[in-house]
Amino acid sequence: MTIWSDLTGVGYAVRYVDVHGLRTRALQAGDGEAVVFLHGTSGHLEAFVRNIPAHSEKYACHALDMMGHGYTDGPDEPYRIPGYVRHVLGYLDACGIERAHFVGESLGGWVAARLAADHPDRVRRLTLVAPGGSVANPAVMDRIKTSTRAAVQTDDIDLTRKRLHLLMHDPAANVSEELVQVRHAIYHRPEFVKAIGNLLCLQELDNRTEDLLTPEQMGRITAPTLIVWGAQNPFGEIPEAHRMNEAIPGSRLEIFGECGHWPQHEHAERFNELNLAFLGEA
Repeated sequence: MTIWSDLTGVGYAVRYVDVHGLRTRALQAGDGEAVVFLHGTSGHLEAFVRNIPAHSEKYACHALDMMGHGYTDGPDEPYRIPGYVRHVLGYLDACGIERAHFVGESLGGWVAARLAADHPDRVRRLTLVAPGGSVANPAVMDRIKTSTRAAVQTDDIDLTRKRLHLLMHDPAANVSEELVQVRHAIYHRPEFVKAIGNLLCLQELDNRTEDLLTPEQMGRITAPTLIVWGAQNPFGEIPEAHRMNEAIPGSRLEIFGECGHWPQHEHAERFNELNLAFLGEA
């Protein structure tokens, strides 16, 4: 079993879409209302291969490599939240999507929440998976920055493996060698190496503080919202999830036990059942 064999039987395509001049990689599958999947810092669309088959039975799925991530181009400037939001909106426009459901993990949740606050007309329902962006914790920021730089700037594939292990409560069951190879190849693209400072800019205190989701912004989110959190999330403690739950009107919080920073991957069957029920609510 490999990460791509999870898509066996699914009619999908990996396409490159021109978004404001940035060549943007997207995995597209299914028909119906659009669901846009957004990954975390230094991540890529393969974070959602365990979710696309179930979701594509009812929805048109769009899993993106966000700006400057994976195989998507990035501008020669720091990658800040407003820029990520513009890029996602540009993708919607390029694909003729007026409104979409959003599933955002970590950084992707931060971007999706900001998009929902500032552009409520473009969002149907919002699923925030271990979302970032509500706090600035220097210890966590340093862990992300240090581990990512080490994996990108050194050819030792074990450093990439360790970076992925950080995300999981049970790495042995959830970090395949193929996933390691996929991320290692991305991390060592010359364009990715060159832009690593831009990609990690939100792990710098000044940048992060300016772009944090404020209680006022979260209070403006009108889309029905589901927050999914791992009880052993290494990049955010449970009180952070409760504060977001309290700040986003009418939101619902689900905490997965024995789970790290990738609930959608570590507990894919449970996540898929939960999220599909949520997206299908009247």
